Amino acid sequence: MGKFRSLVRLATASTVAGAIGWKVYTKDTHFIDFSTSSPEFATAFYRAHNPAPGNKPLLLDHAVKRVPLSKLRTSDTDELTREFSANIWGGPGFALQRKYHEKRGRHLEGRQDMLWEKGDLAKSDYRQGTKIADYFEVVQRTPEKVTVRWGDSPLVTGPRPSDGLFSVEVSRDDKFATFHLKSIFFNSTPEGAEGGQLPFWYTPLHREYTKLWMETSVRSLMK
Repeated sequence: MGKFRSLVRLATASTVAGAIGWKVYTKDTHFIDFSTSSPEFATAFYRAHNPAPGNKPLLLDHAVKRVPLSKLRTSDTDELTREFSANIWGGPGFALQRKYHEKRGRHLEGRQDMLWEKGDLAKSDYRQGTKIADYFEVVQRTPEKVTVRWGDSPLVTGPRPSDGLFSVEVSRDDKFATFHLKSIFFNSTPEGAEGGQLPFWYTPLHREYTKLWMETSVRSLMK
């Protein structure tokens, strides 16, 4: 019995230490207010991807991390945007998901021109039309932003029950760069107007995954 109690204490201590370590590791990533009143929801770009006005997003979050330019390897906005994206999809935060999608769909017809390998993901410019692991497609690219459509295969081009937009963005002033990850998830089919609800665990788990992407990617940009 004493040995069992010792094992329980050890397991509890390890769990608590891991939780504290994760909190410290991700402490500089914050979530800020993001709602359908934000300017991007009034754009033609958003309406083109979620055309039914009654189809409200099921998930909205906007994570940010602010870093002094003096700590970054480059201060060029376009290069920061490209490397930020490359470090997400070519980095450790996407590794397990990439392997999952690869096993599920790489062998299927029509996937030959998609990016699957870590090396290809790390060196891509993420130009519009780039398809990633049969799950993401770049639908908007500017020097400050890479926006991908996600939720299903890029080969499903019309409205779909599982749909969304994910943006990798960089804004900067003369001293700081701010990195943004914006997630919007919705049902773009006519049935989406009926609403819906994600499982209770989805949003908090998605936020922790977003923190992982943010931290692993931005840390790779630093000197």
